[in-house]
Amino acid sequence: MQHYLESAQAVFKAVESGPSGLSSAQAEQRLQRDGKNKLRESKKDSLIKRFFQQLMDPMIIILLAASLVSALLVIFGPEGESFADVIIILSVVLINAVLGVYQESKAEAAIAALQAMSAATSKVLRDGILSTIKSEDLAVGDVILLEAGDAIPADARIFECASMQIEEAALTGESVPVSKAVETLPRAADDVPLGDRKNMVYMGSTVAYGRGRAVVTAIGMQTEMGCIAQALDQAEAGLTPLQIKLRQLSKILTWVVLGVCVFILGFEVAKELL
Repeated sequence: MQHYLESAQAVFKAVESGPSGLSSAQAEQRLQRDGKNKLRESKKDSLIKRFFQQLMDPMIIILLAASLVSALLVIFGPEGESFADVIIILSVVLINAVLGVYQESKAEAAIAALQAMSAATSKVLRDGILSTIKSEDLAVGDVILLEAGDAIPADARIFECASMQIEEAALTGESVPVSKAVETLPRAADDVPLGDRKNMVYMGSTVAYGRGRAVVTAIGMQTEMGCIAQALDQAEAGLTPLQIKLRQLSKILTWVVLGVCVFILGFEVAKELL
């Protein structure tokens, strides 16, 4: 439903709510039906998988190849040769892989900490009484009260507005706050860009000025922010031109190093046999 093309009364009817909000029982039923108001987290790789991903770097492969050749030289070479070089190379590879996994885990922990800090609360009308609840406990049909400085916890249709302006840069890229209104948009404008939906507020934006009230029309992954998160989750990570060039250089170096190592190995073996 394109709520921005409907009157506030029609939206209330569609979400089975009213200006006084939901009852606690209604909100609980809808939470059971729709789930929590939060974005779905992407599946994380295990530590073992991340460790082996570190070993797939072309330069690491070169070091592993060098350690293998060095080990073969020790085995087939003159007596008295030690495995010191092999041990040193493998130690460097192991330390590099462990540090890489550690840095990734540390970055993920920092992001998780920021998400925990941003687990904001929202002012809602429940049972006709103003309450403050966790934003993740919002349900479709809840009436939220918005004031300057508040983060918008879900997508919602405005039905009361007092000079309210919303910062929507996270969604539209527009750095200037957008003035909001209660009036229904004209029916002729079916495909209204998100930035022009003056009677709607969206998760991920912030109240820059004024105050208002709105009825929640979408939560969690059903919000516009959820659609963006889902698209990003499904998108395949591409390589930058620099990464492509480095990979090409690494492949060339790998073959050169392997060629030199095979030549040296063959020379040493031939010398021993002769």
